[in-house]
This record gives sequence, structure tokens and C-alpha cells, in this order.
Amino acid sequence: MFMDRLEAMQVFVTVADLRGFAPAARKLRLSPSAVTRLIAALEEHLGARLLQRTTRQVTLTDVGTRYLERARRILADVEEADGSAREERNRPSGRLVVSAPVGFGRLHVGPAMTAYLKRYPEVACELRLSDHLVNLVEDAVDAAVRIGHLPDSSLVARQVGEMRRIVVAAPGYLKRHGEPKTPEALLAHQTIQFGPSASWRFVQDGRDIEVTPSPRFTSNSADAALQYAEAGGGVTRVLAYQAAEGLKRGRLKILLAKYQQPALPIHIVYPTSRLLSAKVRAFIDLVVETTQWRFG
Repeated sequence: MFMDRLEAMQVFVTVADLRGFAPAARKLRLSPSAVTRLIAALEEHLGARLLQRTTRQVTLTDVGTRYLERARRILADVEEADGSAREERNRPSGRLVVSAPVGFGRLHVGPAMTAYLKRYPEVACELRLSDHLVNLVEDAVDAAVRIGHLPDSSLVARQVGEMRRIVVAAPGYLKRHGEPKTPEALLAHQTIQFGPSASWRFVQDGRDIEVTPSPRFTSNSADAALQYAEAGGGVTRVLAYQAAEGLKRGRLKILLAKYQQPALPIHIVYPTSRLLSAKVRAFIDLVVETTQWRFG
């Protein structure tokens, strides 16, 4: 109903400007009967006549003259609001809230957000780090970075990288205990458990292999597990990005590489692709353009 009144206002203003129903109908690409019907409905709604009609001309009543000024102002405000919304959708601005896993967010999403803030000064950003899945709609999160296969949901996903789980140990440990050559050989080694699952899964010739070591040290912190591994405490299994620094500096070595499972996807997810805001679209584009989120 509100939109019908806006349309009727626009028709009224056009009729008043062109001083006729027929020229207004041509300009608005409406039938003359539609113009007449909208003006009649507007006058009935207001309970007042806005236009005097004769066979020769259309003139404003006193009420119509006063209403015309207000109608112009209302239509101008609506056009300004529409333009502002369109501009905001086309230019990154406002507040962007991104969620990411703690470790990956600190090491990789944070730097991407720093680059984003430099590129788009009209956006204010918040990075929320949590290893628990957040509800984007309920928690007012614009986008989330997630590692792993996604459950079916109403979220839209854009893959921006991939990640492998890897098995690592310190060179000193391997020198003392030897290097396991098969997944089953892990059962004879000291192991360090990170994460909730006690089973370590591998693949050989398309066949799944599962072993369940008895860990000497267990932690819900990848940093703690890797610290103990680097100190020679044993073999651990983590996400590749978590061990990247130790591997780079030679403090760790990858084991059983040919038995690794297929890589896990890294996605940016967001609630909907329809009318995707410029700030979210720009963040995704920047990640694709500037990062190399392929690990392992």
C-alpha cells in the first residue's frame, strides 16, 4: 500500500508539472486510465480534491498546491535514500565483522584485514576469533573463514584456499627413534595428540587407513603440541599452517606425506549472495587477490 501511494504521488507531481493527464501518461509510460485511477485513489485516500479538470486544462486546487510541495519533498527524500543505499552497496563502507578460527585468524586473516583497512578507509572492521562455529545471522557476522568440508546450510561459500593435515616430528626425535614409514608404524612411536579425535586417518591407493596411537601428551592447543614436538617429545598431527613456522626453520619435518588425506577446503561463507554488500564482496576479492592460502 505504501508503495502504491508513492507511485500515486509521483503520478500526481507529473500531472501537475505537465498540466495534463495524457502527457503525464506518456512520460510515465502508463495508460491514461491508469493515471486517472491513481489520482482518484490518492484523492479518495486524502479525502480532498487535488486537481480541477476541464476539457482544456488541469489546474491545482488550494489543497493540491500545498500537497504538491510536500509530495515533491517526500519523493526527493525517497530518491536520496535509494541513492544512498545503492552507493553503499557499490562502495565499501560501514562496519565489517569477520569470524575466523583463532590460530588461522591470528596468522592469516588478521594480515588480510590489515590490508583491507588500508585499501578501504571508509570501513571499520572487527575480527572475531573463535574455534567454535558462530551463527552468522544471530551473531551479526558479515562473513566467516572456515576450514574443512561445510555441512549443508543456507550459507553461500567461496573457496579461497586449501589445507592439509600433516604428521610432523623434530629431527632430533627422528634421529633417536627412527622415522615411521607407514601409518601403522606410528603405534611404536611416542605421539602427541592435538584435537578431540584419538584416531589418525590416512589414505593409501584410495583406501582409508585409521590408526589410534596412545599419546604421551594430549592438548587442545596446537601451539602446545607443536612446542613439545619441537622439543623432541614425539610425533604429532596438526593442520599444515600450524606447523609452517617450525617447518620453515627446520625444527620440524613432515612424515608420511604420501599417506596424507586430500586437502581440506578453506572457504569464506556469508549469509546470502543476493544483494551482497560491497564491503563483503571487497573483502572476498582482496583475499583471493592477495593471499596464498594453500598449505601442506
